[in-house]
Amino acid sequence: MSTGTHQYDLLIVGAGVSGSALLYLTARFTDIGNIGVIEKYAAPARVNSLSSNNSQTLHCGDIETNYTLEKALKVQRAARMLASYCLNQPDRDHLIYRYPKMVLGVGQQECELLRERFRVFSPHYPKLQLLDRKAIAAIEPAVVTTAGGKMREQELVALGSTDEYTAVNFEALSRSFVRQAQQVEGKHIDLHYNETVKHIRIEDDRFLVETGSTGYQARALVVCAGGHSLMLAQNLGYGLHYSCLPVAGSYYFTPQVLNGKVYTVQNDKLPFAAIHGDPDVLVPGKTRFGPTALILPLLERYNYHTLRDFLRVFRFDRRVARVLWDLFRVPDIRNYMLKNVLFEIPFIRKILFLRDVRKIVPSLRYRDLSFARKVGGIRPQLIDKKQRRLLMGEAKIDTGRGAIFNMTPSPGGTSCLENAEIDMRAIAGYLDAVIDEKALREELPGVDTEHGVEDFTGRLLDAASRPIGRLKRLLRKLKG
Repeated sequence: MSTGTHQYDLLIVGAGVSGSALLYLTARFTDIGNIGVIEKYAAPARVNSLSSNNSQTLHCGDIETNYTLEKALKVQRAARMLASYCLNQPDRDHLIYRYPKMVLGVGQQECELLRERFRVFSPHYPKLQLLDRKAIAAIEPAVVTTAGGKMREQELVALGSTDEYTAVNFEALSRSFVRQAQQVEGKHIDLHYNETVKHIRIEDDRFLVETGSTGYQARALVVCAGGHSLMLAQNLGYGLHYSCLPVAGSYYFTPQVLNGKVYTVQNDKLPFAAIHGDPDVLVPGKTRFGPTALILPLLERYNYHTLRDFLRVFRFDRRVARVLWDLFRVPDIRNYMLKNVLFEIPFIRKILFLRDVRKIVPSLRYRDLSFARKVGGIRPQLIDKKQRRLLMGEAKIDTGRGAIFNMTPSPGGTSCLENAEIDMRAIAGYLDAVIDEKALREELPGVDTEHGVEDFTGRLLDAASRPIGRLKRLLRKLKG
């Protein structure tokens, strides 16, 4: 390996929406001048950020019924940052889309839950509306009528809005981040496509990254490669207490029966997303329903070469077995998992899925459903062996030595800029780099307002922290 071939201040592994967002933020808002990106495919966003491999939803927290108010407001901030970026781009119409959205309550129990949620959440979401049957029908007529054209008998209530941006093409967004980063003057940015990271090691306070034929050196390293991030972290000896449980999602297409996004109330006992219907931003005239949830021994959907990688991060032992057993013995989870296995069997899957999707559109027929082939990605859920539980939020390993590994951004692509901001601040602190806080706040409303105080005291503290940061790195080097 020729370790002197490529040398960077920051090296990013993975050019999906998370890695490309970090590339954009560090190029645009820091003085880090030498940045490299390694991507295993020939273009950005070819795995979970691919437009067909996710629900294309801009999550705001208001209609996701499994979110507490605290979690929802955090998600709202992330969504605001992302929307601010998209709406300031010349190709905004290919990045972000405006559709009506709602979460539908069916039956007395779900309707009461949504009414209470509206009471708590509406002060924080001015555009959120409590919709009765008539209001639902005005937005989504197919939701309130049966196959015979009659009104549904069940009690119906929904929470939603009609005047918000609700969908994002995360594949196009990734390309936009890369394009904007490359246009920043005074920066040296290299993108290395068709390069798969084989091994990472640390030598003399630098990270040495090996691909099939090339070597890279970096002072700081951030890996945004889904389940492969855990594999590479464990390669360095970090995150050994984690196991990976990949959950694949599949979808079905129907003729266009919805005008926007319609979610259903989340079952609190299920650690999986409830079924919803969405317009597909790249498939006009269709509505996409899903996802199902199937545990697959792969780190990338439809890429069977990643079976070997899964076996490396699964790290099966008694603690993993106990977590899986605890999940499986919950009746709701057990029945859901078994049903989702049947969802993958031709003929049977359409019959079973039709029953579920009729909760949203009662008039759908068997012939309306078509399995969406090669649609849907994999979410690498982590099992914490120490705590013996399945982690449902984002998973990040920050080594404190200039290396960060991101596994599962939550909720999906919506959090890409927020997560990248966290990583940017950590890396800037490690490299003793300066962040342009004023430009960051002006261009991306919603960023962390607790940082970057611009008074004299703030500047003094910032200046004082730099030699301290250098001293810490010197001490780490001497200890090493």
